[in-house]
Amino acid sequence: MSRVRTRPTRDDTRDKLFEAAAHVFEEQGINAASIETIAAAAGFTRGAFYSNFASKEELIVAMLEDHVEQSIRRNLDLLAKHQDLQDYLDAYRKIDHSRPRQDPLGHAPLLHMEMILFVARAEKRRPELAKRLRARRQMLTEIVAIISKHEGKNFANPSWVAAILLALEDGFRLHRLIDPETTPPDSFLRALNDLQEAIADTFDVK
Repeated sequence: MSRVRTRPTRDDTRDKLFEAAAHVFEEQGINAASIETIAAAAGFTRGAFYSNFASKEELIVAMLEDHVEQSIRRNLDLLAKHQDLQDYLDAYRKIDHSRPRQDPLGHAPLLHMEMILFVARAEKRRPELAKRLRARRQMLTEIVAIISKHEGKNFANPSWVAAILLALEDGFRLHRLIDPETTPPDSFLRALNDLQEAIADTFDVK
């Protein structure tokens, strides 16, 4: 009896291209990486690449969008289970990255920043980046509002607090890209802990 070979779905193909592109970008750099090399690393032809993406730039935008969607889903899933700030941070540190659908940028924060800068150079693409930035801010706004309510605090403008936290996270990511020797991978989480302790000391929160 002959085996029936199933063709990969569009999502499977895109996931493999995302994973392959992340590896190629890290090894060769975004500018040097060719579409042919990315397609070959994923086990596909050049034609298979173009049946999914019109250009390398379009692939990168799709990877950033996928990463934001997965990040929002992971964080809101955590929030549903952990509304205490310290519990949330502890759970965030232990988050399992071995998921059925891989998120290559979740493992490569520096590449994530490099890709954002690459896309930002194309002015026509900046509105797409802005859309994803707003989605990340909205996610953090929800997290700040729910956790602060649970902690018995009341931020007058949780969206502004979310914007500050996001800028802090992206700032540490950029600093690590520039100077990894003095910017540990967990800098953002350490900063959150220090801020939490400073707020508690300031307001004498027990």
